[in-house]
Amino acid sequence: MILTVTLNTALDISYRVRSLRPHASHRVSEVLERPGGKGLNVARVLAALGHPVTVTGFAGGATGRAVQERLTGTPGVVDALLPVTGTTRRTIAVVDERTGDTTQLNEPGPTITPAEWSAFQEAYEDLLAGTDAVALCGSLPPGVPVGAYAGLVRTARAANVPVLLDTSGEPLRRAVAARPDVVKPNADELAELTGSHEPLRATQDARRRGARAVVASLGAEGLLAVTPEGRWRATPPAHVRGNPTGAGDSAVAGLLSGLVDRLPWPDRLARAAALSAATVAAPAAGEFDRGAYEQLLGQVAVTGEVTAA
Repeated sequence: MILTVTLNTALDISYRVRSLRPHASHRVSEVLERPGGKGLNVARVLAALGHPVTVTGFAGGATGRAVQERLTGTPGVVDALLPVTGTTRRTIAVVDERTGDTTQLNEPGPTITPAEWSAFQEAYEDLLAGTDAVALCGSLPPGVPVGAYAGLVRTARAANVPVLLDTSGEPLRRAVAARPDVVKPNADELAELTGSHEPLRATQDARRRGARAVVASLGAEGLLAVTPEGRWRATPPAHVRGNPTGAGDSAVAGLLSGLVDRLPWPDRLARAAALSAATVAAPAAGEFDRGAYEQLLGQVAVTGEVTAA
């Protein structure tokens, strides 16, 4: 079983409009609602790949109930979200059909009380029993300590459970020092962490800060990985038009899937890059175009070298 942690869950709402214009009224052509937050997106992709997955984090209020109701209908996903008194946030994605661009609006999330945070830590430690890997994903809601992910990384390591971290800012900086097995920043998050905008140098620097392996998501340019076994770059065959929301989450799912399947790093990266590109082609975050994925998987170019640990 794979465990995904989403401390700031959301109800993802996607609007499609013909052309997004400032200061104008728009007619929405399509509305999609899905359980959201990075870890929930990861979980749905993992379940679609055939991996049993449990999701945990917080859910509260009418929005939290809507998230949990929709999770109930997701095959392969077990809901272990904890109730809170606050209301789960919403995220709004507005897709411009003319350009393919997406505008994202993210609410901050509910304020978590000290008692609710303590209850989560106890539940998390219990859930790690029998877990093959855990993903810690996304932003922290108000009230959760900035060092929360660092503590959760240490708890997973004490339980001998491999842990993948996908967050940003100060929570990322602190958690990297706790030595997660894999860190997956995007280019902006990597530059903020290291101060370098050169991808290879920044990725190597992030690994020196404590992560066992670093996989940087570089958008249309694919993935760059620096690991104890070597370093590689995975590049999709062509730019894919569509909604990029959730593409990084699908890359996380591919990396976790490859980890539990014990694939060598080049195969993990090819899977992650193909899933990421196939998600751009899908209409909603947390989904991927299976036909596009199967086609892209054999077309992703992986280059690199094996090095000493």
